[in-house]
Amino acid sequence: MSILRFREEIPALKRKRNGLPPIYFDNACMTLKPDNVVEAINDYYTKFPACGGRSHHWFTREVDMRVTESREKIAHFIGSDNPSEIVFTRNTTEAINLVGHSFDFKRGDTVLTTDKEHNSNLCIWKDLEELKGIKHRFVPSNEDNTFNLNRLEEILKEEKGNVKLLSMVHTSNLDGYTIPAKEIIDLAHRYGALVLLDGAQSVPHKPIDVRALNVDFLAFSIHKMMGPSGIGVLYGKYDLLKSLGRYNVGGDTISDTFLDRKPVYLPPPMKFEAGLQDYAGMISSGAACDFIERIGKEEIDKHEIELNKYITNKLKKHEEIYIVGPDDPEERSGICTFFIKKPTRLSGKEKMLDERLSDEFNIMIRSGEFCVNGWFNQKLKEEKINRIWFPAFRASFYLYNTKEEIDVFVGAIERELERLKEVPIF
Repeated sequence: MSILRFREEIPALKRKRNGLPPIYFDNACMTLKPDNVVEAINDYYTKFPACGGRSHHWFTREVDMRVTESREKIAHFIGSDNPSEIVFTRNTTEAINLVGHSFDFKRGDTVLTTDKEHNSNLCIWKDLEELKGIKHRFVPSNEDNTFNLNRLEEILKEEKGNVKLLSMVHTSNLDGYTIPAKEIIDLAHRYGALVLLDGAQSVPHKPIDVRALNVDFLAFSIHKMMGPSGIGVLYGKYDLLKSLGRYNVGGDTISDTFLDRKPVYLPPPMKFEAGLQDYAGMISSGAACDFIERIGKEEIDKHEIELNKYITNKLKKHEEIYIVGPDDPEERSGICTFFIKKPTRLSGKEKMLDERLSDEFNIMIRSGEFCVNGWFNQKLKEEKINRIWFPAFRASFYLYNTKEEIDVFVGAIERELERLKEVPIF
């Protein structure tokens, strides 16, 4: 693919260990960084390492100008025409928590999620059940992990207007499936509910237009789109951001304070960005948008699907492999999560399979439950998966991955299957 030429701009891919290059298939967790992002970070720390917003000297003016440019780029990146709808947070987790703690929930209000939420979009609602007396419900997925629109409408009807917010993962970090967001949003609005999308796995990988979707809130992390760690974004319709309560207050959130009455707070986005910020991270977030825009989100999406088709066709030949999610790899974007239906550690002294892949081949994947523990526990309860199979393994792709890398990975998995050939399938 033509987009593979951009590999040359990613320093980490030029490393070698034991004569082998890295094969990085852990992109659902964190993506690698291109030169222009590293340069943007260095620019801040070497050229104008000052505080933004408070002083009036030329370093501060440059910080403010570059942060403003970055906020504008991020707004454009997701289809917003108002940079004031972009709130910088530390990550997707904080963005979701900001909405949860700032929303005007009343006792008995209901929040709906899917049944395969990342803990970042589950724990907050479980906490608010205890703290504010809200009710959390989930919409059970279909057998193939796709979304059940009919069941959603049934729940909305059952709740009789009590559903105030749908907070749902847009693209799952478990299996790469993307929910029908537009249909869900239209349905939720028809029943008087707002919608927050967890876009951590969608915004970096496919075209997103918040206006076309008519979504109320969107949370995502810059570290999953080739930007710095420690920076996330909350998009919200401006009037909704204004209506949210305060989340974190102090310096830069106020226009004035008094000893004998309440502070006067600034409007969004400053209302939510308290204290001295990660200016290098904010600025380099815009650089990450620039890099992805040069390639094209449609091209990235197409490339990832092609890789998923390629690895799926190779893995499904083996009866020992169980791939999580829809059968069609086009519905799983750039994520291939699978179980080996045998124990992959034959003794307690053995390293985990993913450790051995790293040590022997420089292949980096993720194993475990991927912070989607609720789904795994539910499927164990329903006996849809087997505890013997654990852990699950996740290979997740991005714009710089290749079919040749997949060949090396599949070869290593097939070597593992050969090692386990005398072990029965459970």
